[in-house]
Amino acid sequence: MNQIKIQIPSLIENIRVVESFIDNSKEKFHIEDDIYGNIMVAVTESVNNAIRHGNKFDKDKNVYLSLFVEPDLLRFEVQDEGNGFNADALTDPTAPENLENPGGRGIFLMKHLCDEVKFTNEGRNVQLTFYINNA
Repeated sequence: MNQIKIQIPSLIENIRVVESFIDNSKEKFHIEDDIYGNIMVAVTESVNNAIRHGNKFDKDKNVYLSLFVEPDLLRFEVQDEGNGFNADALTDPTAPENLENPGGRGIFLMKHLCDEVKFTNEGRNVQLTFYINNA
């Protein structure tokens, strides 16, 4: 298994560092174009949530991004230094009463773009798994 990690301070402008990390990973590990877009959107959304909701824009707190490459899957892990949250208590953004809300769709989106989304460490860690076919 290959693994690469980065650590970034909780500043929104560091999303571009995450985009470069994904682009470099695409080249290094020959990530297929058909899942590259899903990875880019899901991982940047997850890091954005970690900066915004987890670390509350505190530049003294970091976000940790790791990529684990296995023969049949890619797993990105995003961890923040915030207080965590209960992923099971989130409202459904597709419910009629929530359709007009400006936010609340990030995790819903991640769950639809990834093959698997798992929250651990009281919501401070999210694992985004993409199955790959190296036939």
